[in-house]
Amino acid sequence: MSVDLFTFIGMYDRQLATAAHLLDRGAAHAGGEAEAMLDWRLIEDMAPLRYQLRVIANFTRTWPARVAGLEPPVEIDDTLDLAGFRTAIAESRAYLAALTSEQFDGREEEPLTIPLGNGTAPTLPAARWLTGFATTNVYFHLSIAYAIMRAKGVPIGKVDLFGGGL
Repeated sequence: MSVDLFTFIGMYDRQLATAAHLLDRGAAHAGGEAEAMLDWRLIEDMAPLRYQLRVIANFTRTWPARVAGLEPPVEIDDTLDLAGFRTAIAESRAYLAALTSEQFDGREEEPLTIPLGNGTAPTLPAARWLTGFATTNVYFHLSIAYAIMRAKGVPIGKVDLFGGGL
């Protein structure tokens, strides 16, 4: 199967825009407690909103960099405040905007060995990392961020998952 890896750049940019949209909607709902919303959780033993935002901001720039054969940008941590997350999302979008389709040409089958947190380091083709692993994680963490906000009463609906466009 042939896939144009550069098309994922636009998709990731839209997901970052959606994350920013959700963050703004959550902050408006939380009012004076907006900073505290970063610690909201769906369930007590799950990672908080700040973690979800961190993964979204990091994965959308780190994985395209790896696939393109570039040095991945320094990852952000989850200790940022609301303004810091807004900046990190904007920086991730700017990073994506600077990438070109030529950087991805012919990289579909490039083998990448990436250590994962569970002690394994699988070697997979670059396209599989981007289309399967990275994209699944971006959508998962964006969906969890959405679910956290819905559970906390933020007035959002399915249409807000397209806050970054179609």
